[in-house]
Amino acid sequence: MEILPIDAIVYNQSKVRINDCIAPPYDVIDKNYQEELFQRSEYNIVKLILPQGEDCYKQAGKTFNEWCDERILIKTDKPSIFYLIQKYRNEKGETIERKGFIARNKIEDFDSKKILPHEYTMGGPKEDRYNLISATGAFFSQIFMIYDDSTKKIESEIYEKFKGKKPYIYVFDDQGIENTVHLIDNEEDIKIIQETLKDKTLLIADGHHRYETSMKYAKNHSNNEYAQYVMSYFTNAQDENLKIYPTHRIVEKEIQPYELLKNIAKYYNIETISDKDEFLNKIEQENKNQITTGLILRDDERFYVLKLKNGIKETIDAPKELQNLDLVALHELILKKELQFNDSELMNQEGIKYEKKEKVAFESVKKGSANACFIMGSPKMEDILKVSGEGYRMPQKSTYFYPKLLSGLVINPIEKVQE
Repeated sequence: MEILPIDAIVYNQSKVRINDCIAPPYDVIDKNYQEELFQRSEYNIVKLILPQGEDCYKQAGKTFNEWCDERILIKTDKPSIFYLIQKYRNEKGETIERKGFIARNKIEDFDSKKILPHEYTMGGPKEDRYNLISATGAFFSQIFMIYDDSTKKIESEIYEKFKGKKPYIYVFDDQGIENTVHLIDNEEDIKIIQETLKDKTLLIADGHHRYETSMKYAKNHSNNEYAQYVMSYFTNAQDENLKIYPTHRIVEKEIQPYELLKNIAKYYNIETISDKDEFLNKIEQENKNQITTGLILRDDERFYVLKLKNGIKETIDAPKELQNLDLVALHELILKKELQFNDSELMNQEGIKYEKKEKVAFESVKKGSANACFIMGSPKMEDILKVSGEGYRMPQKSTYFYPKLLSGLVINPIEKVQE
């Protein structure tokens, strides 16, 4: 994979407080949070990634140019790669320190097998992002890419070099995540990164819509060299701090709980548990060896552990690689066959919602706003690599890579920036 440094634009930290200017990715910002970010700083990146107004894209382009003219945004001295360390505590109190770097990679069609998707996408977000890129001439957020390097060369040679040194950017974000960025503009360090990824295949972990948008933009601007590359964040599949969390399924349509349990019993062995922690631990442990899913029901204090019966997964109408996925089993056997959801309803979340936060999933049922919720186990990296490597895709919203990558740390212009 061809990796290049970025002719980057960054916030001028002598003029703004960087903590007031960054934001999460556009697709996790609701209206209330958007307004909060607007009020936090007149230079918050949300004005560029979620512009407002009748001609919002044109306004974003105008605002971007004004901030550059005012030197709120400035160009780095040299093309650079940005080493990013994200440190946080998980729900168990463990300290997680995910490491990676931000650079540009050559945009490749999926047919090349050099870049692999793992989830399906929807049209609306892609059109929105295309209009924004066209109006601003820049990428404000990174695609989240995973490469596989068992030697951990970048971690041993780059991370160790910068560890403990004063960062180029330091942000403690609203999620309580410590984001430390080191600027790499040394040719030897850049070459280490380029050589390490030269023969690697990339997996898109997050940002499928944005990557497919960049593909379209590259094809429509084939004479623009800068547009043939996209800004991405790269992390190693071998990093034990790369955590993948599940996305749960909340059923809002009317169901008959006991009828549902009766139908589930055709495919799953059902174990009833009264303790929530035991329920969650059981799902994770059992799911390592056998497809296992949790179920909670409205007006029912019990928890149900669903373990797929032997021989059932082979009956699922899907390729063998997909038959091993708990979400495929749930979608095909229960949501489609028994609850009568069609593909369009599942894709557009009609009568069903996909929820990343375990607490929200539980509350939606226990407080009565939903009728049932299927609690999923953590996705396995080996499953994701196997499915994508064979050219298949997982159901929409199968994985949740946390923490999200901040918008505003680095901006990648896709036109040559004038000095």
